[in-house]
Amino acid sequence: MELIKEAFVTNKVDVKELVIEEINRNHKLLHRHKIDKPCINIGRDYHNDIILADPHVCPSHISIDYIDKQWQITDNHTINGTFIENSKEKKQDANQHIVRDGDVINLGKSQLRLLFSDHAVAPTVAFSPFESFINLMRHPVALFISIAFFTIIAGSIIYFNKPIEVNFSQLLVPAIGITLGFALWPAGVALVSHFTKNDARLMAQLAVSFVLFNLMWFSSILENIVTFNSSGNNILPIFMTFTSVMLAFGLFWLNSYIGFHMSSKRRIVISACLTILLFGGSYLIQYSKKPDFNPRPNYNATIMMPSFLLTTSSNVDEFIEDSSKLFDKTSKKAQEE
Repeated sequence: MELIKEAFVTNKVDVKELVIEEINRNHKLLHRHKIDKPCINIGRDYHNDIILADPHVCPSHISIDYIDKQWQITDNHTINGTFIENSKEKKQDANQHIVRDGDVINLGKSQLRLLFSDHAVAPTVAFSPFESFINLMRHPVALFISIAFFTIIAGSIIYFNKPIEVNFSQLLVPAIGITLGFALWPAGVALVSHFTKNDARLMAQLAVSFVLFNLMWFSSILENIVTFNSSGNNILPIFMTFTSVMLAFGLFWLNSYIGFHMSSKRRIVISACLTILLFGGSYLIQYSKKPDFNPRPNYNATIMMPSFLLTTSSNVDEFIEDSSKLFDKTSKKAQEE
């Protein structure tokens, strides 16, 4: 060991810098160290160059020495041993192992990734257009407007569904309750993101979620208007349902984009699974409770004003005249046959 230190003092530039990353089981980076000493000590004791808090790690667990222009791992007769993870064998003892760029070693329940200073880094990720949208929506004023707009819509829906007259205070409390209930989703996503060592970004999660919630409210209102102006077999209601599905998918996609570091493919798969679970589960529950025969007829109690009609309605005289024309056409065809 003394010979190594003396060689380092006389010719310090010969030592190849070593980057040691503390990572979790999912290989997410926790801490990074860059060391150019000829002997690196790792363990729980405070004299070490890298101190680990893992109780399964010995006080002086391993040393990594620079010998003959190579880094070599030495296990200091530890209780739980030191192993190489990225080997073909199930467990490879790391003692006297010559370090290769990218090696991952296991010490107790801790993991270290060893990289040379010339290790190639991933390409720089450019800001996506979503970042500008997220930064705009997470502004306190924009976030307050989104939440207030959502609360107003929730209160309006409660008001229209009440069979009796209610005052403002009777609408405000349940509207705030609905808003807080919907806020649990982005808060839960941010909490999971924090526990998985990602950026929680609570404000961004709330902002994006309430913007998408408001768009879902708007699409639901638009669907009612379209249904009011079209027949039951029209394709427009199907299109509006598809729009709701895509908005839900966009919500889950943005939640995962903000809160978790994952590939685009995995983000799409997770968002699609959550969307299928949401809509598929709701439809299954709806149809499982629906009886084969219901002696009581179901009525659509939604009453919309004539102003919601996209086309002007005809008066009584025009309706009778149009109906008479239909009967005349039917009579002519019957006579021809």
